Formats: sequence, structure tokens, C-alpha cells
Amino acid sequence: MTSQDSLTSIGAARVAVSALLDGGVRHVVVAPGSRSAPMAYALAEAEATGRVILHVRIDERDAAFTALGLALATEAPAAVVTTSGTAVGNLLPAVMEANHAAVPLIVVSADRPEELRGTGANQTTLQLDLFGDHVRFAVDVAAGDNPQKAVATALYAATGALEDTPPGPVQLNLAFRDPLVPESGDALPPAAGHALFHYDAGPQALDLPPASQDLPLRNTVVLAGHDAGPVAEAFARAHGLPLLAEPSSNARFGPNAVGPYRLLLEHFGPESPTPIERVVLFGRPTLSRPVSALLARESVESVIYQPVPVAWYEEGRRRETPVETLPGLAEFAGRGSDDWLDSWLLAGAAAQHALDSILNGEPTATGPSVGATVWAHARGKLVLGSSNGIRDVDLAGQPQSDPVATVYANRGLAGIDGTLATATGIALGSGRETTVLLGDVTFLHDVGGLLLGQGEPTPDLRLVVLNDAGGAIFGLLEHGAVEDSGAYGTAVERLFGTPHSVDIAALAAAYGVGHSAVSTTAELADALKAPLKGRTIVEVRVDRAGLRGLHARIKEAINSAVGKVLTAG
Repeated sequence: MTSQDSLTSIGAARVAVSALLDGGVRHVVVAPGSRSAPMAYALAEAEATGRVILHVRIDERDAAFTALGLALATEAPAAVVTTSGTAVGNLLPAVMEANHAAVPLIVVSADRPEELRGTGANQTTLQLDLFGDHVRFAVDVAAGDNPQKAVATALYAATGALEDTPPGPVQLNLAFRDPLVPESGDALPPAAGHALFHYDAGPQALDLPPASQDLPLRNTVVLAGHDAGPVAEAFARAHGLPLLAEPSSNARFGPNAVGPYRLLLEHFGPESPTPIERVVLFGRPTLSRPVSALLARESVESVIYQPVPVAWYEEGRRRETPVETLPGLAEFAGRGSDDWLDSWLLAGAAAQHALDSILNGEPTATGPSVGATVWAHARGKLVLGSSNGIRDVDLAGQPQSDPVATVYANRGLAGIDGTLATATGIALGSGRETTVLLGDVTFLHDVGGLLLGQGEPTPDLRLVVLNDAGGAIFGLLEHGAVEDSGAYGTAVERLFGTPHSVDIAALAAAYGVGHSAVSTTAELADALKAPLKGRTIVEVRVDRAGLRGLHARIKEAINSAVGKVLTAG
């Protein structure tokens, strides 16, 4: 079954590893397995010479999300290596997220040689194209073949250089034939020490020249969705336009940013004296129905800034017209009058004051007050879990004058899976203090992400867990009204609330992670200011029973305050 010219398994693995590292891969996450052993040994050799940093995880799903976080933090391709069989299938959630978020995740899946496929051999299944359209490129390298060209092509595809496509995940399916261990006489090379492969440009503002006075005055708003970047803030500032920025846009700062913007949109609706006429969209809006309703208004013209292809957008599937250049955006947006911008800033200030008054009147911490506190105090890296956490920040997080933390969130598909592992990868890849805000269900869904083997690098990671003993987000949707009606008994609480009584302190102890419990925002602020070394959980215990009512009171207070300001204006 072999030829004289074919490579041994360890030889092919060494070629593959060398090609990956030559292509810019600096972090590789390895899950243990027999069929992938050649890759593991070759990577160990490379690590000994300081060319790569290895991370070992026993759970392939967490391995993949850790690699995703490493790629996000370093802005470079990161790889995950698994053995064959179900191990490969466990990568799918992270691959799907990487696809929609345009993250260069390199999947290296080990496989049986051709002669064992279809024979019922242990841990053998159809692995090539397992991820379908979620990968930019997939290739099967037969046992004994030289994988160098396949690896190079995969790296080009992962970084968006192969075709006119965005970056994204790829699959290298490498078949290995016995023997799967190094040859007699092989050994690790002398240790050269670990190189630290960190990249951290940090949050920063951009500057654009002021808009030309020749541009017409228009009632335009700048909407910054996920991954919009600081260019959205710079554009809004240069054109004198209100900035409505989601937390993970990394544009929620500066003099034009409006905090509780989503509750202001109806005040600038079609029937108002000063309706929104145009929207300039940066990034991908994912968080709120009021924003979706704004973009669906027939009376509103909208464009989306798209200088390069993005993974989540298919031409013709959205109402916004793609615009590739900033001058093109400027021509569409025009510039804002002083009255237009001032009306938004005054309304935003009134809304923020009303919101803060409601939250300060609560005897204990609530989701929105926790979101506001984390937003105000996080430094370095901030990871926001899906579900209510990121929405709490979007509602209550007051924009600051300058960016102070780089914000990450798995908004490609907005799943709650893999959040702890992604945050761990971000912390390890950046080498910076990282704060995570997530709910208890999101935490429990990925609690295995806390497992680090002995000797594995430990990140500086602070996990703020909003523990309301279940899933609160559904109560804020139409399911909350169904529950209030009583027509379905306890079905909504059981099926959507998913109540639990897990002891998070005991879990933290089991994984060797620090733990503290707080019940007020003042206590939380103190915990966020404390020096961070290693990993710790700050558990904020709240009651979700009154959350629907709290949001109703917030909306009523904001509507009243904003109505008075706009009427007076």
C-alpha cells in the first residue's frame, strides 16, 4: 500500500507543521488522540525550538473555540488538531462561528488511510467536507503524500488571499498510516525557550477630515454593528452625525455616541417632527428589534460600508446598498446640522439619566446595572457573552470619551456555546487582562472550558457570571407574555427558563478557579478594580422574576424624559 517515495507519517506531519508555521500560525490547540499522534509529536518538536505555542485541551469543542479566541486576539490564523471520528464533529460549532465571523481557523483533522475507509475500522467516518459550506477550503491529503502544497493553499484560503472571499475556516484532512510514532533515534531538539506570540494594538480612535461644507444637511444616523471598528466613530464625528453603536462594534465611544439609543428610535420615527431619513451602517447589527425595525422602515434610505467582502452578507439579501469607499458614504450621508446632533445628544443624556435613576433605585444588582458596571470598569480585553449580557451593556453601558477596552463577542452566529474557551484563547493570545460578562446558562454550557491541564498556560481571566438561576432572556421576549397569561402553566419556565440550582462556587473550587460572590454594583465595582492574576469568578446573584417589570419601568422613564426634552427643544 506504500511506495518507496511516500513520506512516513511523522515525516508528513513535520512537513505539515513547518508549512503551517511558515504561513503565520503561531498558536496550535491540540486535543489528544492516537491517529493525530504524528502531528502532536511534530508540534512538540516545533514548540521545543520556540516556533509555536501549544495548548492542550481534552474537549475538542473547547479546543476549537480556544483556537478561535487565539485567532481573534492575535489577528493571525490559529490551528486546532484532532484525531479522527467524532472528535472532528465536535469542531462544528466553532467552525460555524468562524465562518460567519470571518476568523482564520485552521482545522487539522487526522484520518485513517484509504485502505481502512469503508471497512468499519475504529473511529473511521466520512470526514472530508464534513463542514460543508462553512469552510473556505477543504482538502484530503492521502497517507504518504506531501502535504506542503495543500497546507499553503489552505492558509491562503483562510486569510482571504486565495479568492475574492473573506477570511474564514479551512479543513486539512490528513491521513496517517501506521506507524504513528517517531522513528527510533528521534528525540525532542534542545529547548530554545518559548517565544511569546502576542499581538495587541489596543483600542484606538481614528481621525477623518471634517465633512465638506458643500455636503447637504441630512437627518442621517451612523449605526455601528458588530465589528464595525473605530472608523464608524470617526465618520460620525467628522460628519456631525449621531452614533448608535453596539458594544462589540468597538466604536461605542466619542462625543457623538448615544447610550440607550435603541429606546430613542421611536422618538425619531416617521411621525416625529424630525424623523431619521438615512442610515449609514458599519458592521453587522445583531442585538435589538428596534434596530431591525429602523432598517426595515420604508421611509429610511440606508447603505452599508463594505470595502471588502464580509462573511455574513450575500448580495441582494439586505435592503442596504453596499458602498465601498468613504467618499461614497459621505456623499450619501451628507452632514448633520447642529440641531440634529444636539437633539440626539440631549435625548441620549436625558435617557441615560432616567435609566440610571431607575437602576440606582434598585436595592440589589440587576442585569442592566451589572452591564453598566462591567462596561465602566473593564480594561484590556472585554468579552461579552450572548443572550442578555451583551444586551444589558447595549442598553446601560454609557459611552466613554475614548476607547478603554477591546471588545469581543461571538456574534457570527450569536451562540452561547464555547464562550469560556473563546475568552481563554483571547486572554492567552493577547497576554492582557481579560474580563468576561456572561449569564449563568452560558457559563454552565461551557463550564468544561475551565479545565486546564497541569502545566498549561493560565490566562489572567475574570469571569463575571450573572446568576439568576436560569435563562432570563426569553422572559423579555414574547414568551414572557405567554408565561404571564398562565395559559401554559409552568411550561415556559421549564422549557425556556431552564431553572437550576448549581453551586457555582463548588464548580470553581473543582476547577481550581478563584470565586467571590457579590450582590450590589458597588461590590462588583470593587471586584473589577482588584488586581487580577490567574483566573477568578465573580458571581453576581440576582432575581430574574422582576426583570420584565424592570425593563418596562426603564422604557416608561426614558420615554417620559425624552419626550419632555424633545418637546422643549
